[in-house]
This record gives sequence, C-alpha cells and structure tokens, in this order.
Amino acid sequence: MTETLRVVAAGDHFVLPSLITSAIAEELREHPFAVGELKLGWPLEPFGQVAEVEEASDAEDELIEALRGDGGAQVLVTQMGPVTERVLAACPGLQLVVVCRGGPVNVNLDAAKTHDVRVCFAPGRNAAATAEFTVGMMLAALRRIPQAHELLAGQGSWEQGATYYTYEHSGLELEDLPVGLVGYGAVGSRVARALCAFGARVMVYDPYVHGEIHGLRVATLDELLRRSQVITLHARLTPETRGLIGTRELALLRPGAVVVNVARGPLLDEEALCEALESGQVSAAALDTYTHEPLPTASRLFGLRDRLVLTPHLGGASRAVAEKAARIAAEEVGRWARGEALSHQLR
Repeated sequence: MTETLRVVAAGDHFVLPSLITSAIAEELREHPFAVGELKLGWPLEPFGQVAEVEEASDAEDELIEALRGDGGAQVLVTQMGPVTERVLAACPGLQLVVVCRGGPVNVNLDAAKTHDVRVCFAPGRNAAATAEFTVGMMLAALRRIPQAHELLAGQGSWEQGATYYTYEHSGLELEDLPVGLVGYGAVGSRVARALCAFGARVMVYDPYVHGEIHGLRVATLDELLRRSQVITLHARLTPETRGLIGTRELALLRPGAVVVNVARGPLLDEEALCEALESGQVSAAALDTYTHEPLPTASRLFGLRDRLVLTPHLGGASRAVAEKAARIAAEEVGRWARGEALSHQLR
C-alpha cells in the first residue's frame, strides 16, 4: 500500500485527537498519510454495545461527516465513537477500525463483518493504572482517608477528624493482613505483586490461571472468602460471574471485612453489599464501578458514604493510559499500512 492513507482520529476528552495523530505520525514516518481530527462530545455511552443507542445519534452524524470528507477515510481510530450499522453503511471506503480500548464495545461487530471492515483494539493499555488505583482505593478504605479528609478539609474539624486516632475508629494496615484476590489477570497479578511488597498475606482464586503466582493459590471462592479480611475483585464480567459476590458470599467473609471493586460493577450485588455494610459484616468498601452507571442519585450507597470510598469509574484513567492507547492503535495502523499481520484484530 503506497497511496496516501486517509485516517480519521476521532478522539475525545481522554484520548485526545492530537495524541492519536502524533502516534500515527511517528508510526507512519515513511508512508504518505493524512489525518483528520475529530473531538467527540462527552459523555458518550461508555459501556456495553453502544451500536444502536439513541444517545449516539449526534456522534454518528459527526463521525460520518468526518469519514466521508476529502475523498473518504480508509481508517478510523477512536476511543468511544459509535461505529454503528448506519456509520458503516454510510462510509463504504472504511476498511479498518481501531478502538483505543481493551475491547471494541462501541463497534457493531456484526455490521463490521458484513461490510468487510477489520476491527482492532488496544488490550492491556490500562492494567498498570487500574492496579495502582485498586491499591490506592484499598488503602483509602482501610485507613478511612476520605472520611478524615472531609472532616478536616470539608468541615474544618480537627477534633472530629482525630477520632480516627482512637483504637475503635482507627483502620487496618496491609502488613500481615489476609487479602483475597478474585481473579488474577493483567490487573490482578499486578495488584498481588504490590500487596506482597506491603507484606500482606495474599491469596488468589482464579480457576483459569495456572503456573506460578504471587501469593497463595486457593482452590475455591468460598475458601478464599472465609480466609480474607479484604477482598478485591478482578474477574472478567461474563454471564457466569455476574452477581458473583452476593449475600451468601459476603456472609462468608470475616466480620468487619473490606470489599474493593475496581473491575466491573455487576460482579458485586450492590443491595447485598448495602445490607452487609448496615449490619457491620462489611465495615468498609471501595467502589469505582457500579451495576448502573452513572450511579443513580437514589442509590442506597450514598446513604452509607461514611463507610464507603466512591469514585466515578476512574481506575483506568491516567495520562500514560491515553498515550499508550494511542500508541497501540497507531502501531496497528502501521501494520495494516505495511500489509503486515495485525496483532490485536478481533477474530
């Protein structure tokens, strides 16, 4: 392929169009190319198959206009642009879509196959960021850091904040603490290494992972829960793992346990968690993902905020992640332009 390659860099507030363009320029230094930049509005629907959602209609129009301009683009690189049946049908020159995410959840894959458009993604781009965030959330929940901050910085009360200096209200430390990991993939394995460095007693349950691990391998989920003072979720969301941790599972934990979920919200039954927090079976939880996002204002979780650390799905967001995602995507574009095999093509 020697003709000028036409690419649309449809970035957003996180993976900026300029990041994509710079990465492509570095990758295609010896190949003629032209990049059109498009910054899509925010928020777009971030999870699930966004292909035909009504909210995507405006973004669809923007995407179609950009892809059809200047003779038509062959390649689209995007973070969350809605690559719907309508978009694909309107852009017959499009041949490759690269999504700057761990999976092409914003692409209508059936339509892409029908229109003979290849689809690639960027696996592993946020594993380190999510692992670090998980440990941070765990420490915040264990030591009641947000609550103490709010009492001092928010309410100006040194005396109330100092209650966390008492034995009854002070938190737990990671050293010698039994911490159970549910899942040992790219994120879970990094969390395990970090926790081992803190001196935690790490235990792992993952029936799909074999070979050496950091920590003690536990044969069943029930055994892991019974032995853990803290659990952190790192499993993939599948029909089998949806609702994996519910009322029965939370009851198996040691009294006063701490629950951390920076993976996928539906792994955890939120109503069951609220019940466990109210009863004291769970003393604290740190959540970055939820069953429904954005988190509904009527959620019971808000009424338990003195025992919770809540963040709006930020675990995988760091500057390095955006840069890495753009670079992985650009490398795929380079392989395609040179006629090489793609590394992260959806099969």
